[in-house]
Parts: sequence; C-alpha cells; structure tokens
Amino acid sequence: MSLLKRLEHSSDRPSQATIGKRGPVPAAADPERMLFGAIHQAVVREIKPELLLDQSREEELQASIAEITDRCINESGGMMSRQDRLRIMQKMTDEVIGFGPITALLNDDNVSEIMVNSAHQVYVERKGRLELTDIAFRDDDHVIQVIEKIVAPLGRRIDESSPMVDARLPDGSRVNAIIPPLALRGPAMTIRKFSKDPLTMDSLVSFGTLNPAMAKFLQMCVLGKLNIVVSGGTGSGKTTMLNCLSSFIPSDERIVTIEDAAELQLRQDHVVTLEARPPNIEGKGAVTIRDLVRNSLRMRPNRIVIGEVRGGEALDMLQAMNTGHDGSLTTGHANSPRDMLSRLETMVLMAGMDLPVRAIREQIASAVDLIVQQSRMRDGSRKITHVSEVVGMEGDIITLQDIFVYESSGKDSAGRVTGEFRPTGIRPVFAKKLLEAGLNLPADIFMSRGV
Repeated sequence: MSLLKRLEHSSDRPSQATIGKRGPVPAAADPERMLFGAIHQAVVREIKPELLLDQSREEELQASIAEITDRCINESGGMMSRQDRLRIMQKMTDEVIGFGPITALLNDDNVSEIMVNSAHQVYVERKGRLELTDIAFRDDDHVIQVIEKIVAPLGRRIDESSPMVDARLPDGSRVNAIIPPLALRGPAMTIRKFSKDPLTMDSLVSFGTLNPAMAKFLQMCVLGKLNIVVSGGTGSGKTTMLNCLSSFIPSDERIVTIEDAAELQLRQDHVVTLEARPPNIEGKGAVTIRDLVRNSLRMRPNRIVIGEVRGGEALDMLQAMNTGHDGSLTTGHANSPRDMLSRLETMVLMAGMDLPVRAIREQIASAVDLIVQQSRMRDGSRKITHVSEVVGMEGDIITLQDIFVYESSGKDSAGRVTGEFRPTGIRPVFAKKLLEAGLNLPADIFMSRGV
C-alpha cells in the first residue's frame, strides 16, 4: 500500500472491533478528534504525493503540514492556545512523517524498548525498568496502519493470512508485530530500539556488564580468530555484545553478516549484509538463514557473523567454522554455556540430517572455541556471567571450563545487584593459538584472587 493510500485509509473512524465492543464514539463527544480528522483530510487532499515520498524534502513537508494545520484550526472558529496548536501540529507531523503516537518514544534516547500491548496500553523500558505510558492509539486500525507503514518499505506484509511479521526501522531498531486472530486483545507490537551511536566495549565496561580484563581478553579472542557464541535469554543484550565483538574485527577482512532482520551496526567498510526473506502471499520465495549461510560460503568471507542461530542453519555454521572460516561470531538463546551446547545439538538435528549424537558433539567441540554467557539481572542490568572455553571431548561429553565468572553478592540499598567479576585462575587451552597469532595474554589476567 502506498504512503498516500495509507494516509487516505487512516481517517479518524473507529474500527469495527471497537464499534462491536463499545459502540461508535459520538462525534460531538470529541471535538478535537473531529478537528484532527478534518486536518488529516486536508493534508491528504492538498499535499502532493511526490512531496510525501521525497525524504530530502522533509522540512518542506513539515512546513506544509504546519500551514494546513494552522489554517484548519482558524477556520474551525474555536479558541485554542498556542500550546494546543503546537501539540496538534506535532501530532499531525508524527502521523504523516513519523510512526504516529509512538514517534516521541522512538525519539527518546532513554527508552530502550517499546511494547504496544493494545491500542490503549503502551509500555516502555527505561534504564532496565518497565513503565506504563500515557500514549494511546485511536483504535486497532490505527495500530495496524503504523505497523503497515513500518513493514511496507521492506516488502513485507501483515494481514490475516500472515498475521506475524519481523521488520526493522530505518535506524536499525528491531520490530515484531502480531495481529488478530492470533493476538486476542488487538494488534501488538514490540520495538527493540538501537542507540543512534552503537555502544562500544568501553561503554559496556562503564555500565558494569563486564570488567576491563574481560574486555581485553575478548578483544584478543576476536583478533585471534576464535569462533565465539554469545549466549543468553531474551533481552539480555546478546546483539549488543555481538556488535561490540564485531568492532574488533580488523578492517582489512571481508565480513558477511546474516540476519532475519538486519540490525547489526558494523563500522568496517568491507561488509556484506544479507537478510532473510519471508514467503510471498502465495507462500513461495522464502529465503531462510540457512540458505544465506550456504550462499555466504561462496562469497569468500574472512568472517561470517550470524545474528542468531535458531534452527538447521547451526549445522552449516559449524561446518563453516570447521572448514577455514575461523573468527565467526553468532548468538543463541540459552540460560548457561552448557545449555547452549545442548541447544546447538538440537538445532543441528533440526537440519534433517541423520547424524549420531557423538558426531554432532564432535562437530560442536571442534568448531566453537568460546561461549560468552550474558544475563539480565533482577534490577534490569546486563552482566556477562560466564566466559567459558569449549575444551574438547571426554568420552561422549563436551568439556567446558570457565575462564571468567560473575559472582553475585546480593543487592545494595538502592536495589541494584552487587557482585564481582572473577577470573577462575584457569589459563585457556587456546592461549597457544593466540600466541601463534602474535597475541600474548598477560598471565595476571587469569590470576584468581583466591590464589
């Protein structure tokens, strides 16, 4: 649906779902809504489609919206303060140029996540804590219109035949939307925002996600071309950590990134970004993560960075790691390093290959060098709780050894989680590989305080 058509469609009328539940809202009961609807119609009628579609003329578009809004308010004959005029003007600008009521939240740097549970219930996450906002959409149709405005430029769709969609905003923020009949309370949308300036490893150290020794160690692991899996639960900061690790990849290497919805923010020049594609309306044309992993092997990558493994692509990733594509990075959902190994086993089996479990474990043990376990604590902070080396096989079991761990000691008076990052005293087996690459790990970096 074109932008002009979406604007024409988004007239201020209650949705059928709203009418069925509460009855239509009398027009006289909401004069501001009537005025907003009249301004909206004037904008659709008077602004040329080419102005709506040309991003380079955004200031001109804003000026036109302001002029139309001001004129419509004057013609309505009602008395209105300057503050109310500016508020309606901003609301109309957000509707036409931005993403409706949530535009202000998207522009708020303190908001890290936006959760639209229904048209009249919008939560945000600020500094790790959830808050209910006073933001509201007009009705369910209004929420769907904003979702369509997000997904349409990406060639994706959302309707009854395809009621779930993953997408991204122009700034790389990740969007998931789901609508009825799957969402029983009306369309819902979750937006994981990305900061305008990507976080660095130094930023994570200052936030208390890890300590300087761990940051230095991880930098050397990336430079030494170790294969690293970042593991953690939902919202634990896996993608942010993957971004930070990727920043250590030398600029003279060719990087291929593979994601469901592109959100990695690599700053190197030699980067090829690949994004999976859902099936079209006939159920055809899908391109999966696994398809892209296979294709990437023909693109002469020095490094393959996979946003997240969650299925059969794990087998292709492990084979790539085992056939000369050292230094590959990815993330996965798991609650501990040991759980991550079990998840990788399960995902390899999802590839449909009839492989014995021991063969799968040998693949994992020879491919993965390091697991970085990240967790979201009760106070909303993110911590790296384990940095664990995959040592090899003992019998039928993959052996792990922790290099660094986080030990929690409780909470302080402000309710913040307290604890310390501690080296276990174990020097990793792959230290020899790093030394061969000219990277000498200082002995004291692994020295346990208890020794």
